[in-house]
Amino acid sequence: MDEKRPEEENEQLPPAEESKGHFIRLKTFSFIMMVVVLILATAGLTVFALTFGDEKAVEVNSPERREFQKLYTAYDEIQNRYYEDVDREELINGAINGMVDSLEDPYSDYMNEEEASQFQEGISSSFEGIGAEVQERNGFITIVSPIKNSPAEKAGVQPNDQIIEVDGESIQGFSTTEAVMLIRGEKGTEVTLTIVRGEMDDPIEVTIVRDEIPIETVYSEMIGDNVAHIQITSFSRETYNELQTAIADMEEEGMEAMVIDVRQNPGGLLESALDISNLFIEEGQEMFEVQAKGLEPEIYLATEGNKVQIPVTLLIDGGSASASEILAGAMSESAGIQLVGETTFGKGTVQTANDLADGSNLKFTTAKWLTPDGNWIHEEGIKPDVEVAYPEYASLPFIDTDLELKDGTISEQVRTAEQMLVALGYDVGEVDGVFEEEMLAAVESFQEDQELEVTGILTGDSIFALMDALRTKIEEEDPMLLEAKNLIMEEAGIEASEPETDEAAEETEEDSAE
Repeated sequence: MDEKRPEEENEQLPPAEESKGHFIRLKTFSFIMMVVVLILATAGLTVFALTFGDEKAVEVNSPERREFQKLYTAYDEIQNRYYEDVDREELINGAINGMVDSLEDPYSDYMNEEEASQFQEGISSSFEGIGAEVQERNGFITIVSPIKNSPAEKAGVQPNDQIIEVDGESIQGFSTTEAVMLIRGEKGTEVTLTIVRGEMDDPIEVTIVRDEIPIETVYSEMIGDNVAHIQITSFSRETYNELQTAIADMEEEGMEAMVIDVRQNPGGLLESALDISNLFIEEGQEMFEVQAKGLEPEIYLATEGNKVQIPVTLLIDGGSASASEILAGAMSESAGIQLVGETTFGKGTVQTANDLADGSNLKFTTAKWLTPDGNWIHEEGIKPDVEVAYPEYASLPFIDTDLELKDGTISEQVRTAEQMLVALGYDVGEVDGVFEEEMLAAVESFQEDQELEVTGILTGDSIFALMDALRTKIEEEDPMLLEAKNLIMEEAGIEASEPETDEAAEETEEDSAE
């Protein structure tokens, strides 16, 4: 039955009609209320699902976000109108790389599946490559430090070397990950790096044979007078356990004081650095702070557990970065441990690696970290309490072993060889880059001492022997280590032992023979 118009509502109707009309209006109202309740219930369930369910509202609506419209348009234009077929995955990877690059942060990076796999290798037990930590700085791929006993170290690669080419291909403008992909490779294969070093006018080339690089990160030895030298080369998953083993071994050998060495240590896992810091800092003392955007600083305190109870010094240099600096800051400011050496690298940010669904990885800076006293050391580094420089000969460039340096040769390589021979105690006359009579005599003397064929010509094995002899001298006459040892002996009250005389040594040998 038709409902009445408004102007008819006041007319008198028979009882039956009035009752019937009233029944119809009640039914319509109930229906409308049921619809309203149903709509509200549905909306409520939807909001609940989007808020607490697996799919968030922002994900449902993300394709409609206005800031992405330009990106979609560009993607469609390239996909549909570019004159050649385009790989869709490469377009997406390129877009993500572009976003990361726009941050202008050398520590943030996007890695595809293959690159992410290699990144994981870097913190695992071993990988194949040359064994050097690299980083993009001001548009150049730069060596942070070579790994101890690696092919890179043996070839003479040094911190702050800038790699401009890999196998003749320019890597100017490459990201760190892109450069690593070129430099790494299978064991036994060769890679040639073109390097710019310091104030040298001409780039130098070095060919390195790749090898398996074991991530053994702790090396220990007694250096006399009951002092142990423990070197930590990086902070990986097993470093803390390796250090505990090294400390136990040194204790068995009578260790009464310890020199911890993080020179040329580019860093690694934050968790590892904190575990190691905890060994030297009393429970409840601050180790470091993390400051994320818009949040209050998160303070990390030392916890209970075994603590090192003997005097300690810490060795640092310009290759000590990131996790090494966290350790240095904590040991210095919360435990009063003396730092010896040179100012550290200066990396005061924290990165988070996020694994994506397809195996790729997005690593970017999520916070900055502060020392216990609230200092942000980014791009400034940590200064040592006792500054000790490397000897000048420690930074000499390597010499190309394919060269033939002989009487009459004039070159920068000759000057380098002269400086090396002088550091080893040979008289070359004037260091001027000219291979003359005195240089010839010095080379012949060196070859005789090394039991090499005496030719007076520096090439091949003679050049290798020269660089190896200099490396041995650097290790044996380490001024930073000697200073750190003297300081810690004084703190521990250890008196230096008298050097053994030749007669005493002969008597010891005779006793052993009997």
